[in-house]
Amino acid sequence: MSGLSSPSTIPFPRLRPWLLAVPVLLLVAYLVLMDNGAVSQTGTFLHELMHDGRHLLGVPCH
Repeated sequence: MSGLSSPSTIPFPRLRPWLLAVPVLLLVAYLVLMDNGAVSQTGTFLHELMHDGRHLLGVPCH
């Protein structure tokens, strides 16, 4: 039993960037891959940007 060590903890400052980046990346992935105008209808530029992003990634949108 002397060979077992206690699990190390991850310090919060090292975890904070991931806690902020993951939701933002998931939102961007949703907008580009899944949104077919429900959210991106705020302007034609944003809609066309998401539409072209789908084509660039090979995701069918029609």
